[in-house]
Amino acid sequence: MNPSAGHAFDQLATRVENHGPVVLPALLLCDFGHLAREVERLEEAGALALHLDIMDGRFVPQLTYGLIVVEAVRRAAKVPLEVHLMIEEPERSIADYAKAGADILTVHLEGLADPRGTLEAIAALGPKAHLAISPNTPVERAVPYLEYCDGVLVMSVEPGYGGQRFNPVALEKLAELADIRSRRGAGFHLGVDGGISTETIGPVAAAGAELIVAGSAVIRSQNYAHAISELEQLARNAA
Repeated sequence: MNPSAGHAFDQLATRVENHGPVVLPALLLCDFGHLAREVERLEEAGALALHLDIMDGRFVPQLTYGLIVVEAVRRAAKVPLEVHLMIEEPERSIADYAKAGADILTVHLEGLADPRGTLEAIAALGPKAHLAISPNTPVERAVPYLEYCDGVLVMSVEPGYGGQRFNPVALEKLAELADIRSRRGAGFHLGVDGGISTETIGPVAAAGAELIVAGSAVIRSQNYAHAISELEQLARNAA
């Protein structure tokens, strides 16, 4: 349904391989009254991809936005979009979000009845299939599904709210996943989401994170370009 998704992600992956970790600004805290302009500003500031948090008020307490906003961002954006589904029964919605323009569809292991089937279904639709694990979910639960993943998103906060404090358990999980990837010769990417700042981005990059989601650290800054550049430089120095 979204045949260009794989190509867009491949360009991002090449950038990561050649230049190191990248920051994906999360739109959750942006000015939704001027959404297209916010997307434009982030791209002008050097964002190589954008992260969209979909919350249904059931899987997580907060309710955010859905398909209409993803479609609007897709029309405005030239860069790849990671659509992070923090919703119940995500398998019922993946086709819609693929059609809406997701280049990466990230689903939570904790919310999946059939993780392998859902990941394979995402891949068949076109987007890259990423699996998210929350702070209390051990890496061992994700291991059986790693061969069906294009990426793993390690949550360094409890899913559902922006602005939380970074949980260092994410560093252990990233390092463990990086070790598994190395030993298996696997190709999945490692992401991290939550509490990213100038203090935490170095450690997560050193632990193996490549696709680093940053919300407040970018959107609450006075200068998007400076914030993205500073964070990415810190990450690349540490990787």
